Amino acid sequence: MNITIVAGARPNFMKIAPIIEAIQNKKKEGFNINYRLVHTGQHYDKNLSGTFFEELNIPLPDRNLEVKSGTQAEQTAAIMIGFENELNQNPCDLVMVVGDVTSTMACTIVAKKSNIKVTHVEAGIRSGDMRMPEEINRIVTDSLTDYFFTTSTYANKNLEQLGVSKSNIFFVGNVMIDTLLKNESRLKKPSLWGDLELHHKKYLVMTLHRPSNVDEELQLKTLITQIVALGKDYPIIFPVHPRTQKLLSSLNLNFKNLHYVNPLGYLEFNYLVKNAKAVITDSGGITEETTVLNVPCITLRDSTERPETCNIGTNILVGNDSKKIEYAFKMLLSGTWKQGTNPELWDGHAAERIIHHISHLYKLS
Repeated sequence: MNITIVAGARPNFMKIAPIIEAIQNKKKEGFNINYRLVHTGQHYDKNLSGTFFEELNIPLPDRNLEVKSGTQAEQTAAIMIGFENELNQNPCDLVMVVGDVTSTMACTIVAKKSNIKVTHVEAGIRSGDMRMPEEINRIVTDSLTDYFFTTSTYANKNLEQLGVSKSNIFFVGNVMIDTLLKNESRLKKPSLWGDLELHHKKYLVMTLHRPSNVDEELQLKTLITQIVALGKDYPIIFPVHPRTQKLLSSLNLNFKNLHYVNPLGYLEFNYLVKNAKAVITDSGGITEETTVLNVPCITLRDSTERPETCNIGTNILVGNDSKKIEYAFKMLLSGTWKQGTNPELWDGHAAERIIHHISHLYKLS
């Protein structure tokens, strides 16, 4: 069988790496399974895209649609046009999409209109926040998907409530954690470690990119100012996302303990996360990594599509509530942060389970 795997943005690359490896291993065992990798080009900056292929040993894409930036509608349309052309030229038996970025939704629509079955890796997660573009992507994708691979029992329940047949839902674990565990021993100290004289558990890492946090000047200024004040005794390392950079450049927020840095590659960024005292973020994926690495995580969102990171992991939600943010720092700095444990099946073997199920579904040998 032939699988077309779609990746478009930074979170996707971490998820496809172990899947490609699992396919290659299955093929070595004599199974008739092949893949074609399509990069939509939704993220095209080297540190948001290209570096990941090198660091995670992902084969170069068979095709890059080179969509690049634009409005939500412009990106979606460009991806759909490019992917339709790709499928016409290179038919396949199954399209595999991962995560919840624009590419995930757009390529799912194209595949289904081409009468090709779709499997969604990381299906069923929901935040309940329709202001998030990702939430819309998840809903549309899961409404069209044929086979659902999930990271948690929460996701299973979400899908079952939508009427998805249990026979099409496969609880396999978290492929992003596959990548983290495989590469944990390879994590690399970035040059800024020495430049900023960082020490183990003596600094904070911050990432911000959600529209609710970075698209309004006063909101962004208030958040950063409070976090810098509460973490005044610690260097705060802030890899700046391109969408955040646009607004920051006009705010002139300069603080002694706040260090703006360019986006980092996978190995360097996760080295910083693993050794940080805590992470302050509005990213969903980072909350998964901090849970497995047992690093306290303060999430600047009111809801999460990954409740397991809060219920049994190291993550807490504070939104933009100054009192909740202050209380989180109080727990962090007093050493009373909750102890987390790893969610079920976050063990480094999710991709193997995915390809095992696909092999059975298509009766491969």
